[in-house]
Amino acid sequence: MKLAVVGGGSTYTPELVDGFARLRDTLPVTELVLVDPAADRLEVVGALARRIFARQGHPGRITTTSDVDAGVDGADAVLLQLRVGGQAARLKDETWPLECGCVGQETTGAGGLAKALRTVPVVLDIAERVRRANPRAWIIDFTNPVGIVTRSLLRAGHRAVGLCNVAIGFQRRFAALLGAAPSEIHLDHVGLNHLTWERGVRIGGPDGTDVLPKLLADHGDALAEQLRLPRALLDRLGVVPSYYLRYFYAHDAVVAELGTKPSRAAEVAAMEERLLALYADPALDEKPALLARRGGAFYSEAAVDLAASLLRGGGSPVQVVNVRNDGTLPFLPDDAVIETPARVGREGAVPLAAEPLDPLFAGLVAQVTAYEDLALDAAVRGGRDRVFRALLAHPLIGQYEAAEGLTDRLLAHNRDHLAWA
Repeated sequence: MKLAVVGGGSTYTPELVDGFARLRDTLPVTELVLVDPAADRLEVVGALARRIFARQGHPGRITTTSDVDAGVDGADAVLLQLRVGGQAARLKDETWPLECGCVGQETTGAGGLAKALRTVPVVLDIAERVRRANPRAWIIDFTNPVGIVTRSLLRAGHRAVGLCNVAIGFQRRFAALLGAAPSEIHLDHVGLNHLTWERGVRIGGPDGTDVLPKLLADHGDALAEQLRLPRALLDRLGVVPSYYLRYFYAHDAVVAELGTKPSRAAEVAAMEERLLALYADPALDEKPALLARRGGAFYSEAAVDLAASLLRGGGSPVQVVNVRNDGTLPFLPDDAVIETPARVGREGAVPLAAEPLDPLFAGLVAQVTAYEDLALDAAVRGGRDRVFRALLAHPLIGQYEAAEGLTDRLLAHNRDHLAWA
């Protein structure tokens, strides 16, 4: 079984490689190809990846290349974890929106749109190369914004499933609080990528006992602290929102906060320098503890589970993924991409039937879906007016003067990455 990771020079990669090594009975990888245009980083990360495999006695072969066509040739699955423009572009995404009084964040709001505009054309080009190399290959997208990127892949007819680590992070957190095994915890996770709510937490299976009320009663303070939202809000909502909902539920407070401290991008860039220095040590043969602070916790477990199901039918039968709506949330178009529990097998992912969504959440989901449709149109077709329309539609913006100012700034900071600008 051959897997390729595009963006293989990422500091995330040792987390992924560690998962492949530990879970080789679930996903028996014989060849792993790391693909990245940054040859210097790629060699450092690739060497550590080989040492991780060797330490854990994994017989698979790890190779590296900067040639996408060579890397995906014959691959059974291709994982996408790229960042067009690197941390420098992310730093801009997190700063210039603040000049217009809006959240600066890499996956939502104006910064998220900038990332989508840079990323979608690159991903679609890679996907076409994958299709030429192996039309039956699966594409697993971990590249943000996952919902928009996955929607672009599915619209173009690619065999693709989107993946995010938010759901598995909640699963592990809830399991620890409840003293249960993670495999016993099943989430009623609903919404869009980075716009989700846990409406139920069931033990023993999708039809098991819902312990969310007990979880909120016994551990509401700890959950609220983690989400940085008031405990009273969680009690009133009766759900556990994704931490990305803080950008919507506390927008003005977040904007004020972001203007007074270093950006997350600056923190991550400094952390990446430290990680790459650690990775370069020939004595290191395991993922370092510092990597846990980089983000992407449990990404490897989720990726292995998904790839095993798609390629062998051997992973968990139900997984939270980003997939075509196809009537699951009837107020959304069929081709919208939602994040929800789905049955996953060799033929892909099929969403489970979902209970109607509370209007309090459905309204926001509908508006962000409309924004994502406009964002994808801007990413594929280009044009200043399409960018403006997408920004105006976003619920974190919604004012024409802000949308105009953000459009000007987005284009000024991203001209090198936008062929049409």
